[in-house]
Amino acid sequence: MKDKTLKKVGIVVGALTLFTACSSDDNSDLTTTSNDGTTTTTESITITDTNATGTAQGDTDNTGADEDDLVENATFENTVEIVFSNTSATITNPVPDDVVITQDGADVTVNSSISGVAYEVSGTTTDGMLKIYSDKKFKLSLSDLSITNADGPAINIQSSKTIFVVLEGTNNLTDASSYTNIPDDEDAKATFFSEGQLVFSGSGALNVAGNYKHGITSDDYVRVLSGTITVTEAASDAIHTNDYIIVDGGTLNLTADSDGMDCEEGYIIINDGLFDINVVDDGIVASYDIDEEDEPDDSITPNVTINGGDFVINTSEGEGIEAKGIMTINDGTLNINAYDDGLNAGGILYINGGNNYVYSTLNDAIDSNSGITVTGGTTIAIAVRTDEPDGSFDCDDDSFKITGGTILGLGLNTSFPTESESTQNSVIFDGVSANQLLNIQSEEGTEVLTYEVPNTVRTIIYSNAKMESGETYKIYTGGSVSDGTEVNGLYTSGTYSGGTYTGDSFSINSTVTQIGGELGPTGEHGGR
Repeated sequence: MKDKTLKKVGIVVGALTLFTACSSDDNSDLTTTSNDGTTTTTESITITDTNATGTAQGDTDNTGADEDDLVENATFENTVEIVFSNTSATITNPVPDDVVITQDGADVTVNSSISGVAYEVSGTTTDGMLKIYSDKKFKLSLSDLSITNADGPAINIQSSKTIFVVLEGTNNLTDASSYTNIPDDEDAKATFFSEGQLVFSGSGALNVAGNYKHGITSDDYVRVLSGTITVTEAASDAIHTNDYIIVDGGTLNLTADSDGMDCEEGYIIINDGLFDINVVDDGIVASYDIDEEDEPDDSITPNVTINGGDFVINTSEGEGIEAKGIMTINDGTLNINAYDDGLNAGGILYINGGNNYVYSTLNDAIDSNSGITVTGGTTIAIAVRTDEPDGSFDCDDDSFKITGGTILGLGLNTSFPTESESTQNSVIFDGVSANQLLNIQSEEGTEVLTYEVPNTVRTIIYSNAKMESGETYKIYTGGSVSDGTEVNGLYTSGTYSGGTYTGDSFSINSTVTQIGGELGPTGEHGGR
């Protein structure tokens, strides 16, 4: 969260004014409002769906694909069966000389020195654990397994190699609220802990309760190919890694007292999947902060790339999605309700696609410390706080480039699009009262925006290819839509009628037109 000071400078009606926000361009051709106080009512007009696309930028083709992460590409010659039953376990081990297994009640410890081992684990214990030592990669199949450990992790993998976790049936893991008897030279900080890579697949479900710290942790990376993973509670993060997180599919339901997914010293790539994240701090975060490191590691790239997926993210104190480096949104459906910034990037934030709804109750909806570039998709950004200068889009004095897509921002203020870099027209104007339709149409009756306004704010910014240079547009409120289709209040089809002309109109004579509203901390107030 950054300290901000809002600069307000009144603008006389009809005057030409220099605006500065995300660029140092000379914006002396800005249009002014025409307000004659009339209250004419619009006739019926057709709502159209237009969404142009510019050239995608940022991390556009990185999926993190790796054939070595596919369990079907590995070979397993030996199968060890472990069946838990209350305070004991039954073990079938065909290679006892190479896979040494010891038991203390339902505490099972495996020490393997060979490759190609598959462990099939099932059964139930309310006071047990599974611990595996191995210097080779292996497969761990969980089939209707339930482990509760009273003094440590439920599953503890002390191996730096790849573990293929295959989910079958419904599996439940619960750890202790405090850990005892952990060797001094070993790490253990999650219900399901691994020193090595965790690659999840299968058609089953894994339910995890993290009472001590994290739900699932790898000191290397976590990849989710398929399956349903539910972290019902976590004292810290639901999923925590060191190197990176990649999600290719499956369903992740994450509840945590800190972050939903946190990568300490690496990147996050999400290609697909269903996400329901309810946390106190950040929903998804690549948290390596270069500025706070005395000697930062230049090889670490704390970026977040969203290539797809369906996200519902709710935070009670933190940000929706945060990248300390670059953030790129290529596709997907984002529904973010954040206490702090909805999207926050330390580097440039690229929006190339997706259907993105971003709502912040205490700070900016979309915030970048290095610039914002929008080339496609539909993005609705709402910042509802009115006692501090929080905006729908905030990129300080860096570039705000719009070459495609649809953006609709509601807040106390907004950053000003950079005219020298933007190719798609934008307009900034005063907000209207909540719970009514907002409509913009040309003098000839061509619709360019129809939106159900959810909050009363000071400033609205809108950009879409439907606004054409040289045209004059009027702003209406109220009215109704018949036979319409809307997503997050934005209509893409139907018929609009019955609106009342506000008296506000504007002509598109430059790439960015301001007839009202306020600009962000480095901008000026556009009065009327």
